[in-house]
Amino acid sequence: MILVTGGLGSIGSHTARALLDLGEPVVLTAHRSTALPEFLAGEPADRLVVETVDTTDAAALSALGERHPITGIVHLAAAPHDHPDPVEYLRLETLGLLGVLSAARAWSVRRVAVASTIAAYAGVGELPFTEGAPLPAVAVHRIPVVKKTAELFATLVGDQAGFEAISLRIGTVWGPLGLPDNPFFALPRLLSAAVWGEDADLTPPRPPAFAEDVTDLCYVKDCGRAIALLMCAEHLHHRVYNVSSGLPARYDEAVAAINAAVPGADITLPPGRNPDRPRDEYLDITRLHGDTGFRREYDVGLAVADYVAWLRRHDR
Repeated sequence: MILVTGGLGSIGSHTARALLDLGEPVVLTAHRSTALPEFLAGEPADRLVVETVDTTDAAALSALGERHPITGIVHLAAAPHDHPDPVEYLRLETLGLLGVLSAARAWSVRRVAVASTIAAYAGVGELPFTEGAPLPAVAVHRIPVVKKTAELFATLVGDQAGFEAISLRIGTVWGPLGLPDNPFFALPRLLSAAVWGEDADLTPPRPPAFAEDVTDLCYVKDCGRAIALLMCAEHLHHRVYNVSSGLPARYDEAVAAINAAVPGADITLPPGRNPDRPRDEYLDITRLHGDTGFRREYDVGLAVADYVAWLRRHDR
């Protein structure tokens, strides 16, 4: 049985679905979000359990192991990225991670996967980003600072406690249960506004969008399946895995797909590339494919069509 912290979030719930599809029962922690997505409904109690637990509460987290035979952990729970106090943000993130690592040691689990980010590669020169690239010691944003530190914490504890710790450097993810008004990239806002007939206002602080902007775009269903494959693989040969589609996507390609899926949307983007945008970045997923056989199932067109269909029935 696999514990997924943050299990009712976008990535967490789709990871849970993929684990269930692979025959692995799951325990999901819920804290800020407690609504069970429809694609997880109807599972029997011996396959899916939802526990209301704040992962910063080490005692409550530890007690899960007394109620469930947990053999692995996917740690996706995170403090709010926009917490106004950076010190409190660091404290919450660290408490959650240490609680998970302590529980993993106490339960003698086989494998722990800890969420990291493509932003961990800030300052790396060569593209695509590969897991073996040295990571510069730069603090461009609180999220990659926490995630790079978490990779080291997990490796250290795993080596000493005897469980396998892997870090998941996750690309730019979008899809059902994600933020329709994402503060980091514009495509979810463009798509959700088209579906709901709203003005796709991209004025600051919303991120802008230009036709030739490129992002490492990964549909959340593919992301969840990749994580599940890593958790269920009999043998892994690495400690760090890039998790994404492995292919860069242009914004004008995504907008063309939105316009095709939503008649009358007629979204247009300014030509060229955002002059203030960092260089285009994407991930190499050779390791992920080699150890799990993962290939994306959703290209940009399929992802847009699926996400549009979801948003027509839901508010996120």
